[in-house]
Amino acid sequence: MENSNFSQLGINNLHDLAKFVVLENFIHHSQYFSPQQLKEEVDSVYKEELKFNNSKIFISRDSKNNINGSIRVLKWNSKDVLPIEKLFEIRPSLLTNNVDTEIWHIGRFAIKQFSDKAGFGVFKTLMTFAINEVCKNENSIALAECDVKLLRILRLLGIEAKALADPIYYLGSETIPVLLSYKGLKSFLDKNYYLLPQNFMSLHHSVVFKEIA
Repeated sequence: MENSNFSQLGINNLHDLAKFVVLENFIHHSQYFSPQQLKEEVDSVYKEELKFNNSKIFISRDSKNNINGSIRVLKWNSKDVLPIEKLFEIRPSLLTNNVDTEIWHIGRFAIKQFSDKAGFGVFKTLMTFAINEVCKNENSIALAECDVKLLRILRLLGIEAKALADPIYYLGSETIPVLLSYKGLKSFLDKNYYLLPQNFMSLHHSVVFKEIA
């Protein structure tokens, strides 16, 4: 596959993230969408991401510097309204009996359509970046909203994903809220830790990976 260029996205590029995520979701899941519908969804996602000041966004770019993959991870501060609460009325604090448990949210995951092998490599790398943040503390869980296809892939990769509610239609597809346990995330991380660059802690500059399996 072609070289994949991974980096951490800055706050000044959040609108680019929103446009990429919304457009890819519509392309993958919707037969028709209007320019006005696209604009409204992009603006909504952009405004939502602006509210999160403790998030990390990892992206992949192609040889033309266009975004072809994204994922966002953040540690919940007990105040921000996460998508899982906004969309499903699920209060994150009620999902654990331990007040010391760190609650993380993984979202804005999108992959541009390209060959299965290339797409899977980008998928694994971005997931590894996000999960590495969650697994720095053993007393952690992660929440996410994913479509049926993504949920199936997560489970095939050995990531324990517990569905928390019935699916709803969101961003062009049926979306399910899930809880990801530390055990399942750590198992995935241990198998794919090699995907993290040595200078991962300062991934503000791009890192190029070749031949991702």
